Amino acid sequence: MKNNKKLFISIEAIMAVMVIAMAFIMLKENSKKDLHKISVIVPNSNDNQWTAFKYGLKMAAEDQDTEIFFVSTGNISSAEEETNIIKREIENGTDALIIKPVPDNKIENILKKIENKIPVMLIGTTASKNKPESMLPVTEPDNYLMGKSLAEELLKDYNGNITGKTLGIITETSVQEDIINRINGFQDVLKDKDAKISWTISGSFKEPEENTLDKQPKVDIVIALDDQSLVTASGYSAANNLHGALVYGIGHSTEAIYYLDTGIIRCLVVPDEFSTGYKSLTETAESLKYYFRKMKDITVSYTIIRRDELFSQKNQEIIFTMSQ
Repeated sequence: MKNNKKLFISIEAIMAVMVIAMAFIMLKENSKKDLHKISVIVPNSNDNQWTAFKYGLKMAAEDQDTEIFFVSTGNISSAEEETNIIKREIENGTDALIIKPVPDNKIENILKKIENKIPVMLIGTTASKNKPESMLPVTEPDNYLMGKSLAEELLKDYNGNITGKTLGIITETSVQEDIINRINGFQDVLKDKDAKISWTISGSFKEPEENTLDKQPKVDIVIALDDQSLVTASGYSAANNLHGALVYGIGHSTEAIYYLDTGIIRCLVVPDEFSTGYKSLTETAESLKYYFRKMKDITVSYTIIRRDELFSQKNQEIIFTMSQ
């Protein structure tokens, strides 16, 4: 009788352990199914300029136990096009958006309405031309300071005296907050330096146009204020189509690093795109965990790199994130 009782107790104990194990497995499976999904929308998503950003997203997603979907895109050129992509992601069940807004003055109001449904975090630039008036949170570097730092580095190379030097400025767009602030920062440093900005042009310059870079008046220095413009200007310089102009700029792609290493770029200002990815996703994931938590703006750092400093430990860590 005692043996039967012991057997019964042993069976009950084994069954209890099995029930607990099954419950644990089911909870684990359910947690996988219930992962928050965050969609990331940037133009030309396969471009190398997003490599460090993607790496930051990936690391943050692992830490936050969150699923990310990096939307495949081409050159998003209008608010309508970007809105259609967003609507598709919402229909596919995304819980939040991380997005670089297009240079279109309609997009901020559209994104603000979407924010009433799901969290929206901007990256790289506000949707508003004026940051204090922005209605949405953004993760970006201090663009004014980056432009200012680039101008200060230029002055160092001329011992503070660039009297009579001519400059050309190239940007991908002229109507976004990040570029506007970079231009302002750059120009504010040079306003009393008696240098002449001969031209300022915007565009991709990948197709033959009247205002292609090699058709601009000859200048001593070309300033490129975003990665695409810097890579474009460097390509023109490498092909001897900049009439001997020196190139300075802001960029964060492996192409920009290559042109710095080969001496085409004299000075490179690199925004921390890894942190942009990591911090933007972390902030967004936290807002999904805590319903009443309001997302805040995040400012990431930037680094000034010269060719002779390229292989320092700090800069190698930056380059590593660009190659993942």
